[in-house]
Amino acid sequence: MKKFIIWTIVILVVVFGAFTYWKFFYTYSEGYRAGLLQKFSYRGNVFKTYEGELILSSVESNKNVTLASEKFFFSVTDKRIADQLIQAEGKIITVHYVEKNGRLFWNGDTRYYVDSLKVDH
Repeated sequence: MKKFIIWTIVILVVVFGAFTYWKFFYTYSEGYRAGLLQKFSYRGNVFKTYEGELILSSVESNKNVTLASEKFFFSVTDKRIADQLIQAEGKIITVHYVEKNGRLFWNGDTRYYVDSLKVDH
């Protein structure tokens, strides 16, 4: 009976560990998004996180004003990247992001984490 209990505990720990890795650390997808960095802030009550909002324009008018757009919300965990984004607010940028299956509350409000950027304009 003692062996059964030990094996049950080991199996539960392995399953819990695998689920935790898959949910919070496994990269589900990654890619690039380009658009206007509309908002970037450092916010939170207990755990402060960097959060951003990128406007992905699909149609522009002749006065360079976005007519149809979608918003891309993202989080940043690297202070160096956050400093670059603060300087790029209001500019057209391209960001590289990774998407996780879940989020940890101390890492940000979204499942999308930006890890690099390029200022286009």
